[in-house]
Amino acid sequence: MRIGIVVDSACDLPLDYLQQHNIHLLPITVRIGQAVLADHRNEEATLQFLHAHLAERGFEAETTPFTVQQVRDLFVSQLAIDYDYVFCMTITKTRSPVFENANQASFAILNDYRPVRSAAGINTPFSLRVIDTLNLFAAQGITAVEAVRLRDAGEGPPKIRARLEHLALHTHGYLIPRDLNYLRARTRVRGDRSVSFLSATLGTALDIKPVLHCNRGETGPVAKIKGYENAAQKLLEFAARRVSRNELMTPTVCLSYGGELSELRALPGHETLRLACREHNVELYESVMSLTGMVNVGKGALVLGLAAEKADWEA
Repeated sequence: MRIGIVVDSACDLPLDYLQQHNIHLLPITVRIGQAVLADHRNEEATLQFLHAHLAERGFEAETTPFTVQQVRDLFVSQLAIDYDYVFCMTITKTRSPVFENANQASFAILNDYRPVRSAAGINTPFSLRVIDTLNLFAAQGITAVEAVRLRDAGEGPPKIRARLEHLALHTHGYLIPRDLNYLRARTRVRGDRSVSFLSATLGTALDIKPVLHCNRGETGPVAKIKGYENAAQKLLEFAARRVSRNELMTPTVCLSYGGELSELRALPGHETLRLACREHNVELYESVMSLTGMVNVGKGALVLGLAAEKADWEA
């Protein structure tokens, strides 16, 4: 059976990985003033857009995911011919309409695929499953990598589906913003009151950085640490301990950063995590954060994703 994998462009994995494993994208379009870019996970284009537009008015950006009709057209015109079963994994529905759009489109896709597939000489059924990863950005990469691993191992759709849905429940995303004032301005534009004026002002004045945790679609702070680099070090070393204690459910850790990867790799704690992953045969995926992610959490933000039965914060 030919199994396809689809993610949205908020899923932080390297472009060469997506291309190598034929992972298809549902692009999200970003508009800042008159500047518009469809986010196709092109790191060079993302960084150019970041330097040209994000610093000035990024918090005012509008993000537009594929509509129901666009998702339907992509599947019927291409994916329903290329594959027999497709897994579409999206950013958590608590933060974006991507899941709802894809889920609504799935009904039209299953109604409309037969004539197109028949014209291509394929008379077997087509199926798909839309899965809410219940997470954001780098943490979305955990389920995508597992889907590739299971598909390449020859597993069938029922086993892959059960595994991915279980894994999503135990995927943990951690985010450290560099600029709390930007994050507060962005959340206000989105109508999200999760970062108050007082906490942003005090955090900026005292150089206190929150470590935000996302699991099962819910996001909240688990720590407040003085200094961005100190916070990054504690997060990266926290992940390294999880790796060293063999606590991960999959041999995968994903990192994304709102800027050049050379800056990510220079952060304290990065080398500790890299060596722990190498020693314990855990794959470490590093990528420039999606443009979608950067306009929402700001330049210089750090995101880490892993899967574990329990991932309680420990400094």
